Amino acid sequence: MTTVLFWLAAACALAYLPLSPRPSSLLRSVLKTASVALLAVIALLDAAPLLLALALLLCATGDALLSRETDNSFMAGIGAFAGGHLAYIALFLSHPASDPSLIFNKPAYFWSLIILGIVTATLLIPRSGDLKAPVLLYIPIILGMGITALALPDSGALRWALPAASAFIASDLILATEKFLLPTDHRAHRITPYMIWLLYWGAQSGLLIAFL
Repeated sequence: MTTVLFWLAAACALAYLPLSPRPSSLLRSVLKTASVALLAVIALLDAAPLLLALALLLCATGDALLSRETDNSFMAGIGAFAGGHLAYIALFLSHPASDPSLIFNKPAYFWSLIILGIVTATLLIPRSGDLKAPVLLYIPIILGMGITALALPDSGALRWALPAASAFIASDLILATEKFLLPTDHRAHRITPYMIWLLYWGAQSGLLIAFL
């Protein structure tokens, strides 16, 4: 049953990919939301940690909101995703195999995220207008998700958690660059929606696999 649901989620994600750069539509919203909502259903059916299901459900809610492409829905979507990242942070730190001391075993990754946060905030805050406050709050939360993934051992299925968290951060970084830094007519807009979606859905499915 869960295998069928996973492939159905993957089919929705694949069907959404060519729609990702297109204007908002009902079909686009349904496919985007279902791609992650089905992963949350799998987590619930497989008795995975409830925090995993909660994180996926919050992110699916964020997908539904962001697919509407208005400033108000964008702010609400940021809130939903922030909640999802906080649920992931709690999941990473509360897992029986978690060891916070492992966070400092990869100092290059740790400090790269700290520097990335400072640079990102410096670039985005002057350009985010009325969204300045939610953007400023979101940056440490998403980077905190990447940092706390370091507390998980690099063995078994859990080895997928850090690459998945990194892909999630990369997806959000590209999204922020696309929305706030690139001119609307920049040719990079031709490929950024595809990059964002592939990294994002890959991250969510990777985190599901890591904790099932």
